[in-house]
Amino acid sequence: MTWLEELSPSYFALVMATGIVSIGCQLLALRAVGVALFVVNVIAYIVLWILSLWRAGRFPRAMLADLASHQRGIGFLTAVAASGVLGAETIVLWHAFTVATVLLAVAAVLWVGLTYAVFTALTITHEKPSLAEGISGTWLLAVVATQSIAVLTALLAAHWHQSLEANFVALSMWLWGGMLYIWLISLIFYRYTFFSLEPGDLTPPYWINMGAMAISTLAGSLLIENSVHPGFLHSLRPFLEGFTVFWWATATWWIPIIVVLGVWRYGYRRLPFEYDPQYWGAVFPLGMYAVATYRLIEALDLHFLDLVPKVFLGLALFAWSLTFLGLLRRLRRGLVQGG
Repeated sequence: MTWLEELSPSYFALVMATGIVSIGCQLLALRAVGVALFVVNVIAYIVLWILSLWRAGRFPRAMLADLASHQRGIGFLTAVAASGVLGAETIVLWHAFTVATVLLAVAAVLWVGLTYAVFTALTITHEKPSLAEGISGTWLLAVVATQSIAVLTALLAAHWHQSLEANFVALSMWLWGGMLYIWLISLIFYRYTFFSLEPGDLTPPYWINMGAMAISTLAGSLLIENSVHPGFLHSLRPFLEGFTVFWWATATWWIPIIVVLGVWRYGYRRLPFEYDPQYWGAVFPLGMYAVATYRLIEALDLHFLDLVPKVFLGLALFAWSLTFLGLLRRLRRGLVQGG
């Protein structure tokens, strides 16, 4: 089996992680770093699409098998989230609303196609794994993908003179993403607490338990900012504020547990720490928590939290650097072996 046939459908998490860290750098006055990350992100997005389409053409059966896999199928939704995050990045860094609109269209088409294709395939497939084998934090990519569309639509709604239609779509996606989180996290929490857990089971995407709530906070904060203007959202402002703080508090609650489990995994159980593409799924939540908290502070005037986004952006930059170096080493090793 070739490396292309084995290419993970969740590789677009690299774009998600790089994009949100770039946005965080722009918001916290590190524009040069943000621009450099943006350049890396555009290149990565194009390359990953080329590789994905090449794989689909060369190995359609492998692609379809992944689509119906409980372990890998949800990973396809990283393409949705990556498109949404890149669109938000183009707005925050460059005010490129036309490009962002195109990326929103791409994300929306992918969301409709992949969400219903993946969940239909997982529903009708005959042989299914047990809950312990089949579910993980990766499943929350469905929430992240949904909320990425809410975020990008809310940003564009502000540019489109608070378009009623855009704000309605953003609100609907935000609510649906929240409902989906409640469904999925119930299963994930049940799996963690009532089934045997080995260090290998705690793959890096379990950080998405927090990241899914962080991006929900970001979408809610943008909707709160849009609700300042008279219109559809204005009467919903108390509801928006309450639920946005609810999402942020939930994201914050997860952080100590994730840290303790990480210490248990790598310290106590001494699992080897080596590069895995899934680590991008750990970088993304750190950057998203920084950006979400920054936007929450702006939306609700909570400046006693000002230190939080700075600390988490620093952690996200550190984690991104380590993961990117691991990727470069993996690529270099592959080229040497290939040569």
